[in-house]
Amino acid sequence: MPHIIFNKSEEISYPCEHQGTHFNFIAKSYNFDNENRKAEYKIAVTNDNKDFLLTLRPKDEDEMIKIDKVTRVSPVSLVKDALNDYVSLSKANILSSNTSSFKNKIAPKKEYLKDINYFVDDFKCKKEIYIEIGFGSGRHLIHQAQQNPNVQFIGLEIHTPSIEQMLRQVEINGITNILALSYDARLFMEFINSNTVGKIFVHFPVPWDKKPHRRIYSNDFINEALRVLKKEGTLELRTDSRKYFDYCTELLTNLPTGKITIDINKELGVSSKYEDRWKKQGKNIYDVVLTNYENDEEINLDFDFSFEQIKDINTLIESMSRKPEVFGDYFMHLEDAYIINETSALIKVTFGSCNKPLNKYIYITNNKAVYYQGNPLPTSSNIQAHNKIKALIV
Repeated sequence: MPHIIFNKSEEISYPCEHQGTHFNFIAKSYNFDNENRKAEYKIAVTNDNKDFLLTLRPKDEDEMIKIDKVTRVSPVSLVKDALNDYVSLSKANILSSNTSSFKNKIAPKKEYLKDINYFVDDFKCKKEIYIEIGFGSGRHLIHQAQQNPNVQFIGLEIHTPSIEQMLRQVEINGITNILALSYDARLFMEFINSNTVGKIFVHFPVPWDKKPHRRIYSNDFINEALRVLKKEGTLELRTDSRKYFDYCTELLTNLPTGKITIDINKELGVSSKYEDRWKKQGKNIYDVVLTNYENDEEINLDFDFSFEQIKDINTLIESMSRKPEVFGDYFMHLEDAYIINETSALIKVTFGSCNKPLNKYIYITNNKAVYYQGNPLPTSSNIQAHNKIKALIV
């Protein structure tokens, strides 16, 4: 992680600017009755129209400045430039650094790799959509995309080397109808329009026999799949695990509507290396296909994440419990506070889905509050958690 260790620096007056980097304010960690806690600072920065925080903290007898993990931005050159500009502005004596400047360096283009904000704000598609969850090496995804050039494929995978391997094959084969995303599929489905998806493939998911709450298949996931599927659209599970097959079949056979088709050792047009290995070992491969027969209502992703006028800032901070509160499958946790001045502060919060927590800061000034770096994604768990946070601070 980019950082600089230094000493003998001069104090900076905020706000200020140096070589295009704007330093907006500095916030000091609040002492929650911990006399042994050394002060830590958050420095608000704007560089190339992107807002983020730097963390300034003691390092033995010296000081270290680095990026705040919660507010990381890309490309990393923006962070390195901000760190270098800070020590230059404060005339610090640098002891060690890994922040070679990369000003004006252009980040490599990854045309078919998207982030979740693209699907929330910009994704528009008139084609039929197929989704593959956990595409692994990408062999099945690539095969399907080649066989169905008029379909828009979305591949979800959290294993970075697998994503890179698949994207190399996309480039080599000149494929243009695949978009890749590293995100939790259970949350991703909330941002897909109703009745737009032809097929959802879930091939060989991790069974999670010892941690069943981590399984992709659940009542909520199946209901979201049915919402996004078109009439006659299918949710297709393929697994070598008899336990997982039984678990999913029980969920699917308790639905009020739909058609279920079960196959054992069905041959597909493409097979993964692991599937080939399992077949040689004599293991059975189970397919469970759910066909949707109903249209669903459209979803509304417009949600107001604003806050009303908040409590007195000192009253708010002193009343913070700093313990997480869990409400079923979502939670909220006011973790820390950083004081800017008598009327302004940053509150560090973690909230949302228990499966994929969100870390944010709430910026408070003059009894008004906003989420630093913009609003959370409008998932159902984020919305519910926001309402709990709002009830605490207004």
